[in-house]
Amino acid sequence: MTLIKSISGIRGTIGGAPDEGLNPLAIVKFTAAYATFIKTAKTTGSYNRVVVGRDARISGEMVRNLVAGTLTGMGLDVVDIGLATTPTTELAVVMEKACGGIIITASHNPKQWNALKLLNEQGEFLNADEGAEVLRIAENEEFSFSEVTSLGKIIPDHRYKERHIEQVLALELVDTDAIRAANFRVAIDCVNSVGGIVLPDLLYALGVKELFKLHCNPHGNFSHNPEPLPEHLTEISELMRQAKADVGFVVDPDVDRLAIICENGEMFGEEYTLVAISDYILSQTAGNTVSNLSSSRALRDVTLKHGGKYFAAAVGEVNVVAKMKECGAIIGGEGNGGIIYPASHYGRDALVGIALFLTYLAKKKLKTSELRATFPQYFMAKKRIELTPSIDVDGVLTKVKAKFAGNEITDIDGVKIDFPDKWVHLRKSNTEPIIRIYSEAHSKQEAETLGNEMIDIIREFCR
Repeated sequence: MTLIKSISGIRGTIGGAPDEGLNPLAIVKFTAAYATFIKTAKTTGSYNRVVVGRDARISGEMVRNLVAGTLTGMGLDVVDIGLATTPTTELAVVMEKACGGIIITASHNPKQWNALKLLNEQGEFLNADEGAEVLRIAENEEFSFSEVTSLGKIIPDHRYKERHIEQVLALELVDTDAIRAANFRVAIDCVNSVGGIVLPDLLYALGVKELFKLHCNPHGNFSHNPEPLPEHLTEISELMRQAKADVGFVVDPDVDRLAIICENGEMFGEEYTLVAISDYILSQTAGNTVSNLSSSRALRDVTLKHGGKYFAAAVGEVNVVAKMKECGAIIGGEGNGGIIYPASHYGRDALVGIALFLTYLAKKKLKTSELRATFPQYFMAKKRIELTPSIDVDGVLTKVKAKFAGNEITDIDGVKIDFPDKWVHLRKSNTEPIIRIYSEAHSKQEAETLGNEMIDIIREFCR
């Protein structure tokens, strides 16, 4: 059994002893700590209302009952929006003028996992200091439950799927007429979670005529590994060819990541989801972009092409959002297929990504593979090196930084070295003596070679 407590929430495998897994005791304790924090936070919303939504995991209803019961036991009203995507829950917090929200989802983790993701009154994830405070409250059990006359209540409201779709359709750069005229044939894989509830309704509302569905029954027994990586998406690749579909969309269980499949069954590339949508947004509106340090350089290239400025953020959605606000970015996100479009809200949203991508594809009048070929070609390699606990990982990264001091160095999150035609990013694990190494170049071989060379350098420094 596994239980991971971090500033972004609590996640783990269901079951186990009190300190070993995500069990009822851990869920109640952590929820009570969040309730204590959110009740004392300075908010402009309803001080006693929290939104709760969940994905379709097998354990979801059990966890929801514990979370809702604990929140009402802490004197908070719960707006229960039921089965809902992460971005839907984020939007619901704002629409409800609530003081916060909890999303019950383990994102791309397998079915035995679940998690609580914590939101502030803007429907955005807590920052590092806020998350640390929740952890401190939980650790010290600094919470007190309400007396019987002060208990909260549960308010069911299952209308937020429709409200989310309406909000997407109302975006200025979403053109339903263009999409309808294109007569797209679309395939989707929703990995047996909430995407199966919302994506068909969204696509039909956008004007898609023919839809081919894989794994849209939201029963939580994921039909394949739910992380939308190429090795897990062989079924939809074959469906694309058989159905002669124009484009395919794959989402993770909570629908904040978007992978795109070309008409020939080949991967568009998760890194290029953000690149393509940014290219469309920037072609219509001048502005800046942001992605995290481990995302493709192709976004920077596209941004400069349109006369904008590109900014890099530390890895993590909360860091990307903070940087976007700082530099006034009009589009941003992460290379895992996460689109953050402030005209909608500051959260990764696959629904927004689908609507904008279909609009762009319709306007360009290209096949999906042809659109993909218009972008700068980069390849990424991901490696890791395990070190002994006695090794000073920070000291190793300092030596790497010094060795490559003549290059462009970014050290806001590990060490990233930008060469003229490639880059490598080294990040240490917060929980174990591991350095993760991400590299990108114009060919797969170059990216792999760069990553391997960095491993050799690290080993040399460790001797």
